[in-house]
Amino acid sequence: MKPLTEKEEEVMRKLWTKDEMIAREIWDQYPEPRPHFNTLLTFLRILEQKGWVKHRTIGNTNLYRAIVSREEVGKNSLKTLITNFFNGSAAGMVNALLKDENLSDEEIKELIDLVENRKQTRN
Repeated sequence: MKPLTEKEEEVMRKLWTKDEMIAREIWDQYPEPRPHFNTLLTFLRILEQKGWVKHRTIGNTNLYRAIVSREEVGKNSLKTLITNFFNGSAAGMVNALLKDENLSDEEIKELIDLVENRKQTRN
């Protein structure tokens, strides 16, 4: 699947908020100043060509939907991040997270709980 540009990713984030939307609904989610409406339609067409979005036509209205889930994109992005920045080591990434001074005690506890739960489900 072809990667997303920053602007395409922005459209996808809007599409992920609902199962299906007309272009006007997507456009309405943009803050002012909004992109030109035709620019949004171009992005939707490109996203469809790249295999990220599909549409169905009802009358003369197109309903757009994401066909790649936010979770799938997140998982693939995380794999790329680990490969490119942590030499393929998930532990290296977690270590970097734990060294982050902005990580709260609650977030650290949550990470520990996630690891413990994962260990239990594997056994």
